[in-house]
Amino acid sequence: MRNKGWIALGVLAIAQVFQPDRSVVPNDPGLDLVVITSPSKEVQDLLGTACSDCHSDHSTYPWYSYITPVNFWLQDHIDEGREEFNMSAWGGYKPKRQRHKAEEAVELIEAEEMPLPSYTWAHGDARLDAAQRKTLVDYFNGLKNAIPAVTGEGGGKGDGSGGGRN
Repeated sequence: MRNKGWIALGVLAIAQVFQPDRSVVPNDPGLDLVVITSPSKEVQDLLGTACSDCHSDHSTYPWYSYITPVNFWLQDHIDEGREEFNMSAWGGYKPKRQRHKAEEAVELIEAEEMPLPSYTWAHGDARLDAAQRKTLVDYFNGLKNAIPAVTGEGGGKGDGSGGGRN
């Protein structure tokens, strides 16, 4: 039994050599949501605290993000978050997708599905109270309403059309 413990510890130690890819494709800072929309300082702070680690190219990696297998689980969440909605690429989205993402942000924030409970468990400062949720909902509603409804952009992956959440 004792040897199995040492073997497990050895496997865990060797596994630490393997790390997920944390590289980010260089992008134009001028496409960033905050740069383009110039929200209030309060909104900027809320976006930075509750959203940007998973929904931008500016993730902050805590110490535990370097421990296998947690690192792969965490990176998967970040990759999925960026794929769903990347604030760093906002200006590259078509208007139809921008409206869809703003609308979806409102829905998820109101339903208290974002930020994810697994994120707020480890990042207490990302827990949003009712007033903070309202601030972000108002921001995204204003953003959505400021984007002209565009028709005829065609369907396809990434434009906000189709089933499921894009």
